[in-house]
Amino acid sequence: MWFFARDPVRDFPFELSPELPEGGPPGPWVLHRGRKKATGSPVSIFVYDVKPGVEEQTQVAKAAFKRLKTLRHPNILAYIDGLETDRCLHIVTEAVTPLGAYLKARAEAGDLRELELSWGLHQIVKALSFLVNDCSLIHNNVCMAAVFVDRAGEWKLGGLDYMYSAQGNGGGPSRKGIPELEQYDPPELADGSGRAVREKWSADMWRLGCLIWEVFNGPLPRAAALRNPGKIPKSLVPHYCELVGANPKVRPNPARFLQNCRAPGGFMNNRFVETNLFLEEIQIKEPAEKQKFFQELSKSLDSFPEDFCRHKVLPQLLTAFEFGSAGAVVLTPLFKVGKFLGAVEYQRKIIPVVVKMFSSTDRAMRIRLLQQMEQFIQYLDEPTVNTQIFPHVVHGFLDTNPAIREQTVKSMLLLAPKLNETNLNVELMKHFARLQAKDEQGPIRCNTTVCLGKIGSYLSAGTRHRVLTSAFSRATKDPFAPSRVAGVLGFAATHNLYSMNDCAHKILPVLCSLTVDPERSVRDQAFKAIRSFLSKLESVSEDPTQLAEAEKDVHAASSPGMGGAAASWAGWAVTGVSSLTSKLIRAHPTAAPAETNVPQRPVPEGHWETQEESKDAEEDSTAADRWDDEDWGSLEEAESVLAQQDNWSTGGQASWAGQTSNPGHKSQESDWSSWEAEDAWEQGWQEPSPPEPPPEGTRLASEYNWGGPEPSDKGDPFAALSVRREAGAQPRRDSWGDDNWEGLEAESRQAKAELARKKREERKREMEAKRAEKKTAKGPMKLGTRKLD
Repeated sequence: MWFFARDPVRDFPFELSPELPEGGPPGPWVLHRGRKKATGSPVSIFVYDVKPGVEEQTQVAKAAFKRLKTLRHPNILAYIDGLETDRCLHIVTEAVTPLGAYLKARAEAGDLRELELSWGLHQIVKALSFLVNDCSLIHNNVCMAAVFVDRAGEWKLGGLDYMYSAQGNGGGPSRKGIPELEQYDPPELADGSGRAVREKWSADMWRLGCLIWEVFNGPLPRAAALRNPGKIPKSLVPHYCELVGANPKVRPNPARFLQNCRAPGGFMNNRFVETNLFLEEIQIKEPAEKQKFFQELSKSLDSFPEDFCRHKVLPQLLTAFEFGSAGAVVLTPLFKVGKFLGAVEYQRKIIPVVVKMFSSTDRAMRIRLLQQMEQFIQYLDEPTVNTQIFPHVVHGFLDTNPAIREQTVKSMLLLAPKLNETNLNVELMKHFARLQAKDEQGPIRCNTTVCLGKIGSYLSAGTRHRVLTSAFSRATKDPFAPSRVAGVLGFAATHNLYSMNDCAHKILPVLCSLTVDPERSVRDQAFKAIRSFLSKLESVSEDPTQLAEAEKDVHAASSPGMGGAAASWAGWAVTGVSSLTSKLIRAHPTAAPAETNVPQRPVPEGHWETQEESKDAEEDSTAADRWDDEDWGSLEEAESVLAQQDNWSTGGQASWAGQTSNPGHKSQESDWSSWEAEDAWEQGWQEPSPPEPPPEGTRLASEYNWGGPEPSDKGDPFAALSVRREAGAQPRRDSWGDDNWEGLEAESRQAKAELARKKREERKREMEAKRAEKKTAKGPMKLGTRKLD
């Protein structure tokens, strides 16, 4: 049945690549690239073709086949499979590249570093130490052609053709006829006798010195060139000289050579080698040691080779999270290494881990995920976001830790473009309504308003009409000044989503009420927004044909194309407020949160970002009439102005509390918890009542450039004017400013005091007149009568 015999080469589960061979170790072996037929994974295949008349060489090749198959060590070429027939020998190993080709490619790319070389030589010396000290084997073929590099940059020792036992009486296989190997023989073997007194490792250590010379200087032309160290680093030169010394007795053992190079100041004493050694033993390290290692790892990744990060660090990070107790500390280095991955590889390796992390109950992990979401959001598809990530993220809105609530709000800028109809227009709006209405932290309320303005274009037309006007109107009544600024800028950012009727009847009245706000930045932004809305209404009034163009976006569907822009604004949208809050914490560390004062955050300052916006608050007068995305960006200027004010005006805050009397922040709490059913966004805002007419004879407020009302005036701008008029005070005709505001308050207090004094004097005169009348009517006092007054 010979005709049923199958070709073993054809049935071999690996196939050679059609590319040209890459060479191989000295001798008959040829290195080919290959792949596994079942999976397509890359491998390297060493091929030896059996030829007649070279039986001795064939025996050497078969001995190398056997040695590689039985030796297992991390620094020795890893055997995967093999094929032995009468015509050929195939040895399948991990995918590797010859060291000479690898160093040439790295040098041409300008990315070859001494860190890589120090760790590579460390691996080769460690392999020699294993062979000599643990296995009593002499490699007998150490040279650059016998060293290979895998995809992670790890150096592997191969070329086991001429290996022999150190316990035997004779030497290894003959290497005659191969001149490229003879130049690596030590001087004591030059005569061919091999009987010089030496240690068993002496010859291999001489060849190690030749390898070191070639790594730094290129191919070795002749043995005499070893006398000149060339480009060998100074820290390695003394140890190199010991290796190429003429006396074989003084050449160090591989283990002692490693110890010498790892001494303080040695060539192999660096962060890269220490990291690799820790990763090799990470399974037996204590949890505390792993935590410290991962915390410090991200600082060093920038100086490490990219291939090393992708193929060695990344698997260890994934393993540490999957099976260890590393926790949130692996996130920073994990995302840093993820930058080196392609889209497909990132989707396959990182995303499953990220999805699993979101389900964790560890607060530290959750907040780090939210902080670094920008690094992986582009790799998440919409089904994954809506079904596996958003249900876990949404719990952050209810967290008792303000830092997590704040980061959850920030993350919505990135998640909103990928949310479906229900999650975006129903679920998310419920949480935003509750945060803006009930959260005790002013910065979180402000961030909620900012985020709503950013994602407004994603909302459905019906939700936009019901939500935006009410939400921004409520923000303008917030006691936290940046929240009021955010409300004004929210109107500006979403100006194209309102009808002309809404602009005239709902938005402008709200903005006009802010023109007497205690904070200068709020007033400035309100005036700019008013001018812009009026300009829009005026243009439509002059040319009614523009009405359709002006309201084209009011009933339009959501625009997912804006996602990139909204995500790019996330940084400034919240950083200024967080830094401002840090200032408030430092200025008032013991103040309790209250709705009538600026709310203080009851968390350590380190929980919040301390990065501060340093942009100038210069304003372009022509920019007020432009309706584009830059109008929304002016919130950054307003925040920077507020951030520069180290001390808040107590009188201003109290005045604001007196004006608002807190109707829009707490009165509708129960309605906001079920806004979808009861239309609470609409209920959260009431049309402002018109101001009462001034007393007869009082001058108009426009004639006075006063800075603001007193806290006791209950928000009536005419009360202070009446008091001043009765007291005979002269109106001040200067501009809006904090100095004038404070001066006006001082004058108003003086006027009140003067008026009270006059009333007391008048009352006293009236009492004296009454007494006089009584005394005259009753006549003179009788004896024994007691004077009652």
